[in-house]
Amino acid sequence: MSSFQQTIRIGGMSCASCVARVEKALVAVPGVGTATVNLATESVRVDSSTPLEFSRLKQAIEKAGYEAAAANESSRASGIHLSPGGSAHPEAQTLRLVEAGMQVSLHKIPEGAAVIGSAALSLPLLAPMVLRWLGIEFMFDPIVEWLLATPVQFIFGARFYRAGWRAAKNLAGNMDLLVSLGTSAAYGLSVYLALTASEQHQHLYFEAAAVVITLVLLGKWLESRAKKQTTSAIRALQDLRPATARIRQPGESDRDVPIHEVHVGDLVVVRPGERVPVDGEVIDGRSHVDESLTTGENMPAMREPGSRVTGGSYNGEGLLIVRTTAVGAESTLSRIIRLVEDAQAAKAPVQRLVDRVAEVFVPVVLILALLTFAAWFFASGDIERAVINTVAVLVIACPCALGLATPTAIMAGTGVAARHGILIKDAVALELARKVDTVVFDKTGTLTEGKPVLTALLPVACEEDVLLATAAALQQNSEHTLARAVLEAAKNRNGGQIPSASDVRALPGRGMSGVVEGTELILGNSRLMREHGIDMAFLAEQAKLLEADGHTISWIADDGAAQLLGLLAFSDSPKQMAAAAVERLHARGIKTVMLTGDNEGSAKAIARELGMGQVQANLLPEGKATAITDLKLLGRTVAMVGDGINDAPALATANIGIAMSTGTDVAMHAAGITLMRGDPLLVADAIDISHKTYNKIRQNLFWAFIYNLLGIPLAALGLLNPVLAGAAMALSSVSVISNALLLRRWKPAKERS
Repeated sequence: MSSFQQTIRIGGMSCASCVARVEKALVAVPGVGTATVNLATESVRVDSSTPLEFSRLKQAIEKAGYEAAAANESSRASGIHLSPGGSAHPEAQTLRLVEAGMQVSLHKIPEGAAVIGSAALSLPLLAPMVLRWLGIEFMFDPIVEWLLATPVQFIFGARFYRAGWRAAKNLAGNMDLLVSLGTSAAYGLSVYLALTASEQHQHLYFEAAAVVITLVLLGKWLESRAKKQTTSAIRALQDLRPATARIRQPGESDRDVPIHEVHVGDLVVVRPGERVPVDGEVIDGRSHVDESLTTGENMPAMREPGSRVTGGSYNGEGLLIVRTTAVGAESTLSRIIRLVEDAQAAKAPVQRLVDRVAEVFVPVVLILALLTFAAWFFASGDIERAVINTVAVLVIACPCALGLATPTAIMAGTGVAARHGILIKDAVALELARKVDTVVFDKTGTLTEGKPVLTALLPVACEEDVLLATAAALQQNSEHTLARAVLEAAKNRNGGQIPSASDVRALPGRGMSGVVEGTELILGNSRLMREHGIDMAFLAEQAKLLEADGHTISWIADDGAAQLLGLLAFSDSPKQMAAAAVERLHARGIKTVMLTGDNEGSAKAIARELGMGQVQANLLPEGKATAITDLKLLGRTVAMVGDGINDAPALATANIGIAMSTGTDVAMHAAGITLMRGDPLLVADAIDISHKTYNKIRQNLFWAFIYNLLGIPLAALGLLNPVLAGAAMALSSVSVISNALLLRRWKPAKERS
């Protein structure tokens, strides 16, 4: 089914209660499938089955009491973000919106200026309290206190009244409503006492109202600054993209053009020390290229004619001429940015419970505040004490931290993972990865280099050169790794003289068939030979010995005559870090399994070398998926690691798929996690960052709840004055974000050792 997606910036959200209200308002709009609010970025992602006018969504958001502005529009089902202005690089616009204070509107006065102005007026009101601690009795005249407190209450605190009034009109509650009610009660009580008190220097509570507003503003300002740090991964990736590219055309001088004017097929000149502006293939030149910010690989790699380069990578010492293969939204860098943005916008399953709690939180707090006032007033008859304790309850209970606990941790975790070459598709994948107890690996290209070499030719009824040329003819248009090995060997031995083939067909999981010089041939594994009734007994013993030594065997036969022509043996060495990767997973108590379409002898030889105990060989793509289903039926939480088209069913069947970007796009689309370089060690790192991020979520939720669970009773019992309550509430949000930002220090095991 077609899917449409819009991202909308939301203004006026202040706490977790707002999240539920915005989502509920949008889901009620006909045509909206899901609406996912991220309080940390103050945005909502709306999914629908048909295109929806932004004006309808904006109307629903404003009716709920919030502000809305279009961030971008998205194309059907592709996840490609298109800015309203049609920018070639819309991620830049999204990032600018995130960094512009995180809000659609800052309510007339910039946050920083509001904090400074409010603090300048509030600090003098604290002077009598400080002097009293020093043994000096001093009180301002009530009119002076009123003059200092009033601008704080109604100018710098106006944002709370506006947002609180919108919430109240919609019979909803949020942090702004609690702050405005609490500070208004303290301010109103002070005005009443100033007008009616018989003593000129009776203690007033202007400082409580003013300081609470100042502390909340300070907390929101610190929170906004900290939020920007959670977007550092996207910002770092965004900075990789050059604004221009140098185009070379026949008969013309090289010229610089804006990056969005580059087209597929254009030749781009990349000088030493420049960033590669596009994805492409090197057609001339040699140089080392640093791709660390897109793959996490610290060592520059040699690039020469035929090599692929990725836009955003840094060119070293040589001049490169690159033929463009992808631009704009289809470039690797844009796809990485989209994946990170989507992961950071998604909502973790654990957040759903928090949202349900937050939805009823503010009404419950209002009831508790009324009960606190009634209890103190009827128990003591002291209306001042009753009001101040009620104010403390209202202020300490603001659920800001609840709404920030999960998204900030997810943003920090997915961001640091992306910097190290681990792309996590969404929050569900992030949460699932920590539960993995079984990792299933494909063999070729995942645990091995994926660059097999033809090591033996055993003909039955022809010369070796003829056998090799015949096999090469069948495979000359194939992209399979074994086919490339055959073609390379034929090129070296026969000087590139390869017969033509016709009626060539791929036989998934088995091999291929075709006609070469009038002979119907089949080439593939033992399964294919048995299906066609080919007797392999003549080479069975040699094949067994080769397989036991870790070789992959391909048979070739005359299908029309049902006669074996010979076999080809290939060797493919394990990746350098494959054994260490398996060992790390075992150290975490995770079981490892190899599933491969290769022969059993070769599979077991590689498994022994890597220390893996369980192997299933000779599997078709659907056989891998079935094997994973069987593991899941045993109660295992399975991660599948693969890189090929034939791994896609298994990646989709597993609880979580982990694809290597060195493989095919199909595999990456089917996976929840993509590893930007073919290093098996990253599998354990992906699981590790999942654990670390989920731990941060739990820690944040603990602190968010503990502030309220301890603070509300203390405030209700009169043990917490409003100023301390305001400080604690502001500290709760800042501490939750700061705790999440500690994830930015995470490094893969390879870099820690």
